[in-house]
Amino acid sequence: MKKIFKLLKKIIISSFLVYGYNLLAQPLNLIIPINFITVSSVAVLGIPALFALIIILSYIY
Repeated sequence: MKKIFKLLKKIIISSFLVYGYNLLAQPLNLIIPINFITVSSVAVLGIPALFALIIILSYIY
């Protein structure tokens, strides 16, 4: 039961983290979509995954 709550906590925090980044990066037009892949990667790998997504996004566009 504790593991389920810990996983839900990570998912919720990571979705808010991606949303907060999107609010800050909106003027630069570097928005990361909030979907299952991005939220799960940030939930599992943490903040370095968010930086990796930003780098990947900047190389694509």
